[in-house]
Amino acid sequence: MSETAKQKALDGISQNESRIINISDKIWEFAELGLQEFKSSSLIAEELRKAGFKVQMGVAGMPTAFVATYGSGRPVIGVMGEYDALPGLSQKPIPTKAPLKEGAPGHGCGHNIHGVSGMAGTIGAKVAMEAAGMKGTLKFFGTPAEESASGKVFMVREGVFDGVDAVLSHHSSSMNTADLSSSLANNSVKFHFHGVSAHAAGSPEQGRSAMDAVELMNIGVNFLREHVIQEARVHYVVEAGGDQPNVVPAYSRSWYLIRAPERDQVDEIYSRILEIAKGATMMTGTTYKLEFIKAVYNKLPNRVLSELVVSNMRQIGAPRYTEEEQRFAKEISKTITSEMKRGSLRKSKRPGWEKLMDIDLDQTIPDAWDEGDVSPGSTDVSDVSWKTPTMEFNTATFVLGTPGHSWQNVAQSGMGLGHKSLIFGAKTLSTSVIDLLTKPEVLKRAQDEFAQRLAGRVYKSPLPPEVKPPLNLWSK
Repeated sequence: MSETAKQKALDGISQNESRIINISDKIWEFAELGLQEFKSSSLIAEELRKAGFKVQMGVAGMPTAFVATYGSGRPVIGVMGEYDALPGLSQKPIPTKAPLKEGAPGHGCGHNIHGVSGMAGTIGAKVAMEAAGMKGTLKFFGTPAEESASGKVFMVREGVFDGVDAVLSHHSSSMNTADLSSSLANNSVKFHFHGVSAHAAGSPEQGRSAMDAVELMNIGVNFLREHVIQEARVHYVVEAGGDQPNVVPAYSRSWYLIRAPERDQVDEIYSRILEIAKGATMMTGTTYKLEFIKAVYNKLPNRVLSELVVSNMRQIGAPRYTEEEQRFAKEISKTITSEMKRGSLRKSKRPGWEKLMDIDLDQTIPDAWDEGDVSPGSTDVSDVSWKTPTMEFNTATFVLGTPGHSWQNVAQSGMGLGHKSLIFGAKTLSTSVIDLLTKPEVLKRAQDEFAQRLAGRVYKSPLPPEVKPPLNLWSK
């Protein structure tokens, strides 16, 4: 039954390929920032509703978060989708840098593909379930703001993923992989410093500079770097520093992102940074208020799910590209120096990466090679991975060596290369979901591995109880 059902799902996706691509292209054009993805989330949710899913919008206090459900009983298999864009990355779907609208957002991480591949894969699995009379429940989770506010963490805290037996997710990349690396846990916080304004020349002694506090805090954190684990990362920007130099700034604001391989390591570094902020106010006679934006865990991988996904990828076969798509890729590759490409491939630690230096589009499907590694990035998929067996796999969308969060990513996400990745990802999702619905022994092995990796640890939300989704994040 499983193979027949898979073919039913694959046929359904193939027959609706142009419709699926059109939805992805619309979301690429919308390019909405995190927690502002009103048109994008509504478009995906409506498509699921038309396909027979019950849709609950606005879950976990976020208007653009939703859950679509079909079926009943166990197992309960989830699929996740994202649809947020990144600020300042507007780009036409051409291989030279040219914004659609200067300074506007763009899909620099391929999330126009991510949400739609999940939607299409889930609908494909539903069609197969219906035709074969399969038992079980499908849940599609529309998850906003992965890039900024980590919407999944709020959804996990509110119990949205409770009772789900396994979760799959698909993401754009430059390789076809179902990786086994972990990721960095993080905290994202803003520091609002308040001082006293005064004439900077006529009466500076009456002023208390909030900008001085920001600068002293930054200096303190930079000295702290020598005394934290080398795998930790601390980034910041100054969002507000004053209006003009002859007025002592009464208000300044910085935004920090603190990362480390384990949740407790982030907590320890964060507590030290809070002390540095306090010290900055003592030195400047100012005060500060903390705005906690979000926090995430490190990811728990799952080999059983990785092997399942890779097996289905190989059965489907990696996409083949048209001459036009290959020419596009060749033009994009001209914008990536050999040094950039070598650095990117070396960092991947993929065995034999040197052989990929002269290749633009990777059409291979390797086994995962990175168990035990820690990715330098962070994702809210990690928090879901502490609640249930989870696998977010990648399909090749970008030319090898393409820098992340770049105009090149936006260009490739909005044309044929992105379309091929989208359909391949959707088909891989649908067939993998069907395996989890029809092969209880595979699902049990994934759950046993999940319990083993937890090692008795219990997930506790990294969000302070009073913290709500930052719905006005982009209005400040």
